[in-house]
Amino acid sequence: MENLTKRDIVVSISKETGLIQQDVMKVVQKTLDYIADAVVEGRNVELRNFGVFELRVRKPRVGRNPNRPEVDVPIPAQPVVKFKVGKELKKRVTEAYNQRNNGVSSEKSAQNSHILDESSQKSHNTAATAKAFNAELF
Repeated sequence: MENLTKRDIVVSISKETGLIQQDVMKVVQKTLDYIADAVVEGRNVELRNFGVFELRVRKPRVGRNPNRPEVDVPIPAQPVVKFKVGKELKKRVTEAYNQRNNGVSSEKSAQNSHILDESSQKSHNTAATAKAFNAELF
């Protein structure tokens, strides 16, 4: 399965809306910038039915080097961005997964294939968005 990039999102929105790709790119980038800025400030970003981005701090801990277990390695506290999936998205992903893996009858599968395609694409979009968001922050 192929990754969904920011460029793919821009092209899709441009085709669906008829807007110029450069304008769509500005809006998409500004949206991501606002999300990133809010998280950096320590604010949660709640997107209803999609999920919540939040900044958490991992506690400091002591690690061990497997090659030299007698030496303790202090690991400092560090900030991490967490994504908690929303109810609606979770439901859609679960339904799509179950349809793919539970051998739904071919008739019912044919009737729901468009739903599965949309759910698969949107759940993939979610993972790609979260991954891209995290990559831009760190």
